[in-house]
Amino acid sequence: MQEDMLTTSADVQSEGLEDMQDLEDARNATYANTSERTAASLSASGVSAREIAVEAARACSDKKADDVVVLDLTELSDVCDYFVIATGSNGRLADAVVDEVEEKVAKAYGEHPFSIEGRDERSWILMDYGSVIVHVFAPEAREYYRIEKLWGDAPVLDCGLD
Repeated sequence: MQEDMLTTSADVQSEGLEDMQDLEDARNATYANTSERTAASLSASGVSAREIAVEAARACSDKKADDVVVLDLTELSDVCDYFVIATGSNGRLADAVVDEVEEKVAKAYGEHPFSIEGRDERSWILMDYGSVIVHVFAPEAREYYRIEKLWGDAPVLDCGLD
């Protein structure tokens, strides 16, 4: 009788493993079918993340930030769709660039950052627009963190900047 119980127990475990494998296979098949990522939906005011990123990059360039780059993360990240990366040659310029981005994006699209971090330190200022993150670096911080290298697989968006 004990052998029957052991056999039954083994059969149940085997069936359980098969069910678990089926579940895992279904999960993987579903993920494979949906893993292709696209840009986030439009903002509450109907503006695409790409438009905000391009406007932010133009604002950085207009304020004479150096090395303005927009990385397209739509296929690589679930956190955001675009990084706008710029360098302010000094703290005052970095602060002015942030003001310019905030003003131009608000004027063009009525969008405002959810938060702005690092403004007091001025070595790395981050503006969070949800699907777009604007990074304004001091030259030393940009060299140290090298975000472009970290996200090296991300295509660079051509914004037509000088």
